[in-house]
Amino acid sequence: MNDAIVDAVNKHFSSNYFEARQRFRDYVGEATGGELVVYPSQARGPRGEELSTDVAWFGERGASKVGIMVSATHGVEGYCGSAAQLDWLSERGYEKLKSDEAVLLIHALNPYGFAWDRRVTQEGCDLNRNFVDFAAPLPRNEAYDLLADSLVPRELDGPVVLAAEEAIEKFRKEYGDVAFRKARTSGQYRHPTGLFFGGFGPTAARQTLERIVSDYGIESRDFVLTIDYHTGLGPYGYGELQCEQASGMLGYERARDIFGLTVTSPDLGTSSAVVLNGTQDDYWQRLLGDRHVYVCLEFGTYPPEAGRPAMRADHWLYAYRQTEIETATGYEIRRRVKEHFYPERADWKEMVLYRCRQVHRQMMEGLRA
Repeated sequence: MNDAIVDAVNKHFSSNYFEARQRFRDYVGEATGGELVVYPSQARGPRGEELSTDVAWFGERGASKVGIMVSATHGVEGYCGSAAQLDWLSERGYEKLKSDEAVLLIHALNPYGFAWDRRVTQEGCDLNRNFVDFAAPLPRNEAYDLLADSLVPRELDGPVVLAAEEAIEKFRKEYGDVAFRKARTSGQYRHPTGLFFGGFGPTAARQTLERIVSDYGIESRDFVLTIDYHTGLGPYGYGELQCEQASGMLGYERARDIFGLTVTSPDLGTSSAVVLNGTQDDYWQRLLGDRHVYVCLEFGTYPPEAGRPAMRADHWLYAYRQTEIETATGYEIRRRVKEHFYPERADWKEMVLYRCRQVHRQMMEGLRA
């Protein structure tokens, strides 16, 4: 088994978005009964390359029960999700589908972020904060407003950044670390070059998901089970199954019945994430209600504080130094972001695939339960 996992690690983890996309297309082409559809993106890669979200359907087109696997909601986190999808294809998971069951693979939902090694979309948005109802009043985050210039200061060294860190430390001492995490990560809708910006309207990537859902008639299905792969929170290499607040305790209970007692919930305080605004689960909940289960399969990498400078530098680069994006400074910042969300270490990759195989088996069992 160990040798098999090592072999899978070497085959399924890619070095960049373009390699991952080609592998996905090749794997789908080699699979039995797979149907590949390409959704082109208006964004372009670092060398002007064409980008796309690639989709594959397996099973009966009219199936009432559908499993969905989504990679690269957060761009650079797509290395993990892509490898998980490739492993499911390589293990011929589609052969385990029963009648009235289907699986939809959505590869690189945010292709811009994947290609550029950024978490955000081409608009600079956190896609997993973008699924709010923009016709309603947007969530407010006064604490972020207070810290905005400190979280992404105009300089990365010298007195400016020292003052920024002093302001952050003062906030943490006064309000606590949980309040700081909520301020920084729960989502904000006022600072377009800031961290965890949810947008002023639906992003292109969100619209791509909505098009895919419409094209495949997902809204009419009796039951939909979605796995959305992420990295960056929790213990190194551990795959936490997080529910989101949008589905509430009933959604958590549905997920727990399928995936077991390791499922976590922000409502219970067991999740490594705080309560978030505008997550993908907000979309599924509005679309399907209690006919769906959504889980974020979140793999830990390094401590969040270790990644904070890299994310700050990424947003600083695009806010204040756009002329340096394609320079040594820009390349180094992208390398640091990629390393934080994609540890290119064999032990981490093995842990990812072990956990994904378990979760994929549970997903298949959950479809027929």
